[in-house]
Amino acid sequence: MKLALFDCDGTLVDSAGLIHETMRRTFEKFGKLEPRFEDTKAIIGLSLDIAIARMQGRPHVEQQDIEMTAHYKSLFTVVRQDLDYREPLFPGIREMIDAISGREDLLIGAVTGKSRRGLNLVMETHGFDQHFVVARTADDCPSKPHPAMVTECCDETGMNARDAIVIGDAVYDMQMAKAAGAKAIGVAWGYASVDELIANGADAIAYHPNEILRHFS
Repeated sequence: MKLALFDCDGTLVDSAGLIHETMRRTFEKFGKLEPRFEDTKAIIGLSLDIAIARMQGRPHVEQQDIEMTAHYKSLFTVVRQDLDYREPLFPGIREMIDAISGREDLLIGAVTGKSRRGLNLVMETHGFDQHFVVARTADDCPSKPHPAMVTECCDETGMNARDAIVIGDAVYDMQMAKAAGAKAIGVAWGYASVDELIANGADAIAYHPNEILRHFS
């Protein structure tokens, strides 16, 4: 039995445009210099308050970061509606999830820096609710790369971390997997480079979602 734990943003769905526009409007509201798209992509995967602090060059969260986080959350659904943006699946993701969801030797979960509400919205939009049996979000655990998201998913499903596989596009996903004692698969279609993923502990790189299937054989 294996436990496949998928990151969401940058791994299952292409949400960078939505995240960046919401971040841009948040920084504008607080009189901050508009972030570059590259700056936003670099923090995707972190919990939101930590991400906002990092984008301003601070290692620790301060009060204004908390206020900006609250404003970002209040804007997210509005921006999503403004842009008519539904966080599309990357090509091949649906087919890959469909292929592995019926297997009796495999459980599927999500480990994400999204809020629980944001993850639920993605799951409902794409009809993945029935496939994912466990999830941990920024509302439940410390930010990646802390291993809690992985270890708590393992505990809930009765799995050992050595039988868990974390699939993600960010260096934080790779670091989290290694900290938990799990296997790490980096995906090349997301927001970090392949070299960055390998340098941060990726055991393998998938260049297309169908390449993930071989790791569950």
